[in-house]
Parts: sequence; C-alpha cells; structure tokens
Amino acid sequence: MVLNNFIIHIGGPTASGKTSLAIELALLLGTEVISSDSRQCYKEMSIGTAVPTKDELSKVSHHFIQSHSIHNPLTAGSYASEAGHLVSSLLDKYGSAIIVGGSPLYGDALLYGLDDFPKIDVSILEQLSKRSLEELSHQIKELDPISAEHIDHQNRRRLERALSICLQTGKPYSSFKNRKRPVPFENIFEIGVDWERNLLYDRINNRVDLMFQLGLLTEAQSLIPFKNLKPLQTVGYRELFEYFEGKCSLYEATEKIKQHSRNFAKRQLTWYKKKPEFRWFKPGGLSPMNVLDNLGVNY
Repeated sequence: MVLNNFIIHIGGPTASGKTSLAIELALLLGTEVISSDSRQCYKEMSIGTAVPTKDELSKVSHHFIQSHSIHNPLTAGSYASEAGHLVSSLLDKYGSAIIVGGSPLYGDALLYGLDDFPKIDVSILEQLSKRSLEELSHQIKELDPISAEHIDHQNRRRLERALSICLQTGKPYSSFKNRKRPVPFENIFEIGVDWERNLLYDRINNRVDLMFQLGLLTEAQSLIPFKNLKPLQTVGYRELFEYFEGKCSLYEATEKIKQHSRNFAKRQLTWYKKKPEFRWFKPGGLSPMNVLDNLGVNY
C-alpha cells in the first residue's frame, strides 16, 4: 500500500467527468489539481475549451487553467518542464498530486518524459521545406522504412521532422523513439471514467449545446484575428471560423463541432485503452473513496 508521494492522473475522453472527479479526489486528499489539457491553459479560450467553472475553481487550487496566452503557446515539452516542478512541490507539500486532462501527449510528457530526440538543425529543415510532399514521402521510405509505415504521408511537418533527424544523425528517426528522458516520479496511478459509448456521445453533444448557450459564438468571433495561431486549430473554433467565412451554415458548423468532438473522444479512448496500467471506473456510484480504496492508497 502506497502511503505517500503518489500521483493520480485522470485521463480519458472529453465530457467524461474528469474535472469533477479530480476536485473530489483533491479535496479528500488535501492536495491541488494540475491540468494537463493542452487548450485550457490559454486565457483567451474558455468556453470552447470547457474550463472548470468559477464554482469548481473555488473549491480547490488549480494550475495551468488560463495561465498562458495563445501568443506564447506551450509545447508538450515546455509544459512538462513547467508542470514537473509544480508536481514535485505538491508532492513535497501534500504527499500527493492530482493531474487531470484529456491531452494524452501532455500527460505522458509530464509523467513519463518525451522521446529524447536530438535538437533539429534549422538549415536542414529549410532545405526540406523546398521539396515536394511526394519527394519527402519517397525519401523517408528510403531512410527509415519503419517510420514510413506509421507516419502520415500527408503531414508535411511530421515528414520534415522525421527526415531532419535522419539526415542530421545518419540514423533512422525510429531509432530515437521510446528513448525517454528520465523523470523523477514514481507511484503513478492513471484512471478514467468508463462510459458506455452512446451515453458519452450524448454528454458530448449536450456539452456543445451548453457552450453555445454560454457564448461560444461570441468568443470565437473575438478570436478571428488570431485564427491561424496553433492553439486555435482546435475543435469548436475552427468550425466556427469556417462559418464566419461563409463556408457553411451555423447549423452545419454546430453539427461539425459535435461530430469532431466525438471523433476526438474516440481517438482519446484509443490512446488510453492501449495503456495496460490505466484503470477504468464505471460512472454509476463512483466516489473518490471508491477510487482510492481500489488504488490501495491511504486518505
């Protein structure tokens, strides 16, 4: 039984009740909550990212909620560095920490470290930027057949990144995968709420409707000048930008948001279901005490 210095990471799909469970666990353990959501950290985006309500935020201290600006975006690496120091301080202070969010890359970067790739030579990237997508695709097949099987050959940025590593090091990009930087954390529990698919999709659709009631349309309209920034290439915003450009009706944009949110939830589930250490809890009768008892930790 783990008595001290443990982390509970609540992951899983959007609209599954992660925030409320995180707050309940933090209150029971007397600790604080760190968000690992890659969009809730931006102060310009609140409705479309479903940040915790004022009431929820008042119950327990939260970190990385509207803490940064879209004009200085975080990467998974910079997030892991900033949040890592915070996790360590919470463990020293309280003996536990709650991490919650549906951005798997951010959560894994924080808890387990990123793949340890060499720093990319900008001059190589400049050379690759002049080549066609077809040329990049052909070259990755020659230099790294393993990566060529898995990489999206329509994603220019990923092709350029993989090839830059190959050309810079003389080694396949795939040879650097799963070589993690060391992280100091032990006693990590990863959990999620396991909804039936149709019920989860209903929750997602209802959340989108609520976002519009709260003013999503006005929020998205205010962000039109920044629509090309990476943080705004996000479900709930990019569909409305298409509406503002006259490419679809508001009804079509709304339905697209719901569909794309459901698609995102499916990808999240695929990621977490592949993790053997991830524990799922049914929503019926779920309580923080049940979770902690199941994990075998004191409270």
